Amino acid sequence: MSTSLSSQPNRGSAEAQGRHVALFVTCLVDLFRPSIGFAAVKLLEAAGCRVSVPDAQTCCGQPAYNSGDRQSARAIAQNTIAALESYPFIVAPSGSCAGMLKHHYPELLADDKIWGPRAQSLADRVYELTQFLAEQCGKTDFGAVLGAHCTYHDSCSSLREMRVKQAPRDLLGAVDGLKLTEMAETDACCGFGGTFCVKFPEVSNSMAARKVETINATGADLLLAGDLGCLMNLAGKLKRDGSGIEVRHVAEVLAGMTDAPAIGEERR
Repeated sequence: MSTSLSSQPNRGSAEAQGRHVALFVTCLVDLFRPSIGFAAVKLLEAAGCRVSVPDAQTCCGQPAYNSGDRQSARAIAQNTIAALESYPFIVAPSGSCAGMLKHHYPELLADDKIWGPRAQSLADRVYELTQFLAEQCGKTDFGAVLGAHCTYHDSCSSLREMRVKQAPRDLLGAVDGLKLTEMAETDACCGFGGTFCVKFPEVSNSMAARKVETINATGADLLLAGDLGCLMNLAGKLKRDGSGIEVRHVAEVLAGMTDAPAIGEERR
């Protein structure tokens, strides 16, 4: 993310700060789709939050963690905790990364008398973006307008770890002109799974193909989700199949930032 969004935390109490949010940008957003990060900031500020983007944040550590490299994952977790723990709320535009911070950090550092409690304290303040907007801020209507027919993919981590299901649908329901048609098996994995798609490409592709079939069956011209990993995986599969369905992060639609090319599309 641009350093223009970065700021230092207010060291006062959570009550004094109100909804002071640390945005955990995530690696994929930072490197592949920064517009999602800017959309997240726009939405959080519109919901009355003060947003900071701590400079010291890096990866959440999932690649190392999922590959069994616990030593590297612990080091990354400690860096992330140190970067974010002074903020009363930590929000990520990714259920996968939010799930790592909220559920796997406490497990990863449970045997450490210093970092274990710090990991749990952080975990108690971690939210996925749509979850935070709808459930914590109580705001679902951001005045977005988009004439499109969409369907929504529930990512595994967002749904099963962060328990995010209704929030993105409530938010999309307030977008003027947007029609949402649910796909069959919307909670089925897209086949990405981080390193899973690298270790088991044939299985991953088969899962993506099945997911694309359910997307096509809705007749939608726009696929939305809250995890960029899933979106990149499905955008790639749709593109290889010659599909004209656009793929975007839900935050981009809610923030009215759909002028840029969709994920996987060339710059106009």
